[in-house]
Amino acid sequence: MSRHQKRIASPRSWPIARKNHTWVAKSNPGPHSAKGGIPLVVVVRDLLGLVDNSREAKRVLHEGGVLVDGKARKDLKFPVGIFDVISVPALDKKYRLLQDAKGRFNLHELEKGEARKLCRIENKTTLKSGKLQLNLNDGTNILAEGDYGTRSSVILSIPDKEIADVIEFKEGNLAMVVGGSHSGEVGTIKEINVVKSSRPNRVIISGKEDFETTIDHVFMIGRDKPAIKLGAEI
Repeated sequence: MSRHQKRIASPRSWPIARKNHTWVAKSNPGPHSAKGGIPLVVVVRDLLGLVDNSREAKRVLHEGGVLVDGKARKDLKFPVGIFDVISVPALDKKYRLLQDAKGRFNLHELEKGEARKLCRIENKTTLKSGKLQLNLNDGTNILAEGDYGTRSSVILSIPDKEIADVIEFKEGNLAMVVGGSHSGEVGTIKEINVVKSSRPNRVIISGKEDFETTIDHVFMIGRDKPAIKLGAEI
């Protein structure tokens, strides 16, 4: 597999200029897929505008100047994904990575205080010890007690990643669409349709108007209102 990537062939979710330069960083293997994430150097240089080039970005990251979910990341190509929290201690600022209506990544500045992260439960495993292990969408595995369902979301404190709350995947709760033609839209789950075939299950969401999307594009974010503050886009 090639370690290089041309800008013109980069995922459409990356909000970068594609004709100014030929090449762009390619994400290393990590907590998010190539299409579901964006390299940290692109976030620091193109979205935040903290540096002018990758050499300056490398220096900032090497000095621990940027944290992802409370942990200093020094890999320029570390993949950052949906709902990840990026912190810049020198500026005393924190941001959450989201997607807009066109499926492009953007950063929303958070209010000062304790940062929390939203993660979706992709799978759960019962260990030999009898404890329950939750497998989350960002690659995190955490131990938990109680009844947790897949597709539900957990709210984690940053950086210790303790579960503060759980939002069940069920009708009546609030969801955000993170893929497809309705990416970035928020609405209430109206109906969950189980498809008896190899095709993914479908979910009907009620927002400005009712629309249908696949279950993989649905991310629970709250009950009556969003459980986390999305902040203002920068």
